[in-house]
Amino acid sequence: MTQPKKRNGILDVCVAKPQILNDLITYAADSVVSKTLVDKDPGTVTLFAFDTGQRLSEHTAPYDALVQIIDGQAVVTIDGKEMTVSAGQVVIMPAHRPHAVRGEQKFKMLLTMIRA
Repeated sequence: MTQPKKRNGILDVCVAKPQILNDLITYAADSVVSKTLVDKDPGTVTLFAFDTGQRLSEHTAPYDALVQIIDGQAVVTIDGKEMTVSAGQVVIMPAHRPHAVRGEQKFKMLLTMIRA
């Protein structure tokens, strides 16, 4: 399978044409799949597909990150506080605060991180 090409840090499939986010990434059994749509100095935009039970373990990041759930439902933990975030909802994970994401069911999310 060939990797999608990027043009100036942007995934070519997304350049100048409308796309359905949910269709740009697929689930894989027992896995977390990621696809970076934009990767530039100011920040990144990455799609994720989590199978049931998969997670990103607790960590901190030096930048704020916006999580948008586009399919299913995720449990997002920030500073030890759990919240359920469903398709169509967003949450900001603040910089320098411990956070984690897990799926008690399959879910897809768009992660936008601004490095400024």
